Amino acid sequence: MNSRQTTRSFWRPLIAAAGTCIVLAACASTPPAPTVALTAAQLAITNAERADAGKYAAGQLAEARDRLSSANSAVAANHMIIAERLANEARVEADLASAATAQVKAQAVNAQMQRANQNLKEELHRNVGDQP
Repeated sequence: MNSRQTTRSFWRPLIAAAGTCIVLAACASTPPAPTVALTAAQLAITNAERADAGKYAAGQLAEARDRLSSANSAVAANHMIIAERLANEARVEADLASAATAQVKAQAVNAQMQRANQNLKEELHRNVGDQP
């Protein structure tokens, strides 16, 4: 063997190993799908729907659905970091829709209780006025 062949046989395995490392590093850099965040967002949307957020906080619920849809599209496009961010935003929007719905319902109950108290006071004053 001459020196040129020895040099080639020395570098070939090193170049192959370096290429393999680069390929493995490229594959390893893609994070896994954010299934926990996607599931949490879907659950939050489902809970908001059960709480009637579609009636009381329709805009926020629609925003949550849109962000979850975008998160699923990002997963399909292999953009996992963006997908996780969008899924987290979808969960927050759905939680906000649930909270807004609870607030509207609580205000309605409060108003109803105030009317009932006012009616009781009026009834009490009428009954007290009837006594000698």
